[in-house]
Amino acid sequence: MSLKGKIKISAVSYLNTLPFHFGLENSDSLNQRIILSKDIPSVCADKLIKEEVDIGLIPVAAINKIPNARIISNYCIGAVGKVKSVLLFSHVPLKEIKRIYLDYQSRTSVNLIRILARDFWKIDPEFIQGTEGYEQKISASNAALIIGDRAFDYMNTFNYEYDLSEEWMKFQSLPFVFAVWVANKELPEEFIRQFNEALRSGLDSIDAVSEQFKNEHPDVTIDVNNYLKNDISFILDVEKRKALETFLRMLKSI
Repeated sequence: MSLKGKIKISAVSYLNTLPFHFGLENSDSLNQRIILSKDIPSVCADKLIKEEVDIGLIPVAAINKIPNARIISNYCIGAVGKVKSVLLFSHVPLKEIKRIYLDYQSRTSVNLIRILARDFWKIDPEFIQGTEGYEQKISASNAALIIGDRAFDYMNTFNYEYDLSEEWMKFQSLPFVFAVWVANKELPEEFIRQFNEALRSGLDSIDAVSEQFKNEHPDVTIDVNNYLKNDISFILDVEKRKALETFLRMLKSI
C-alpha cells in the first residue's frame, strides 16, 4: 500500500476523463483514502509500471507491461465509432501519405495507427516519433496523429482527417477501448467497490461536470456535454472486452 496507507491513483488528464475525476474527488468514502494525480496517458502507464501508483487509467497497449496487472473496473475510456479526439490529420489522402508523426502522449493510439496502416489501409508510411510542436510538421505528404484535447484545435483545419476509432469500427465491426482502470497489486474488495461507486457517480454527473468545465474555461468552443455523452463510451461491456482482446492479440505482431 502507498504512503500513509493511502492508495495512489493516476488518471488521464483529458476531457474524456472529467467524469471520473469528478466522481473520485467528490467521494465521501474515498477522499481520505486516495491521492489522485492527473497525467497524460503515457505517464499514467509509466507510473503504474514503476509502482509509483497503485491504480492507473492506462492505455490498453501498456497492460502487458505491468506486472500483476488486473483490470478492476467495468468502466473505461472507449468509443463506438467516432471518438473525435484521436485523429490522423493530413493534406493528402491515405495512399499519398509518406510520413506520419506520432503523438508522444500516446501508446495505444500509436499502435492502433500502425495496425490500421498495415492491415486495413494497406499503406506503408514512415512513422516518426513526434516531439513537442510536431503538429507544425503537417505539410505536403507529412501527416500527424494527434490525440486528446489538442485534437479539437486542429479539427476542420486540413483536407483530410481520419478518426481512428471510426476506422477501427470499419475494420473490425467492433468498438474500441483506449484506456482501462488497472491495479498492479491486490486491493481490498471494499475499496474496489467504493472506487467503482465513485466512478459511477461521476458518470451520473456529466451535466454538472460539463457546466463546471464551461465556467472554468469559457473560451472552449467544443460541446463538452455532447462529447462526454455521445462520443465517449464509458462502459467496458462484452463488445468492448472482445475488442480489447482483438486489439491486444493484433498488437503482438507489431
